[in-house]
Amino acid sequence: MLKHVPNAMTCGNLLCGCIGILFTMRGDLVTAAWLIVLAGILDFGDGFVARAVGASGPFGKELDSLADVVTFGVLPSFILLALLQGSFLPSSALTITGVDTASFWPYLAFSIAVCGALRLARFNIDTRQTEQFLGLPIPANALFVASLPMIVAMQPQYESLVLNPFVLYGTIIGLSLLMVSELPLMAFKFKSFGWAENKVKYSFLLASILLLFLLQFAAIPLIILLYIFLSISINRKTKRMYNE
Repeated sequence: MLKHVPNAMTCGNLLCGCIGILFTMRGDLVTAAWLIVLAGILDFGDGFVARAVGASGPFGKELDSLADVVTFGVLPSFILLALLQGSFLPSSALTITGVDTASFWPYLAFSIAVCGALRLARFNIDTRQTEQFLGLPIPANALFVASLPMIVAMQPQYESLVLNPFVLYGTIIGLSLLMVSELPLMAFKFKSFGWAENKVKYSFLLASILLLFLLQFAAIPLIILLYIFLSISINRKTKRMYNE
């Protein structure tokens, strides 16, 4: 019986994505964003549970990717499309974005779903990604997007920045390219829990907590950017040490 729990959690992830798309179409992007957060918890936990009950296998891996492409790829695309088309609940959204809903440009948001699918397909067959990621993990992409409606709803002082079309299109292009890139990024897999071996990871986690305390939802994009820049810095340092 326990062996079915991880797959049930993965199906819960997928269900969050499907319901989130429905909420997005109704203009309730905040609920859709919280469903991404819930799905992220399920996605993070299903692997631990699978290992704990000895249920890891190729079926679970493929099911996880299928769920992720919906919840962390398609749903964020719909959220970004809604933000670009001004179909968000705040009344000022239409005047800030100024995007013609008849234009095809907002549909560029679906490059998130396409690049997310490419990233997951590569991850499933890429043996180089056991110790680190190559390209931005799709859950991190989804959390970045989920933070945008949360910031607008909970921290309106940032509304004009978040809903600026240049910021939104820059987010779409940047996240899409990062997902399909081969940029080496940290994987939070702990072989041990000692400080010396994991000081960078622990420092990042502490910095993330501090940013969340200070900036609340506005901290999420900064945390993901910090994760990227820190990973780049570590990779350059490692290459330098190797060359020496």
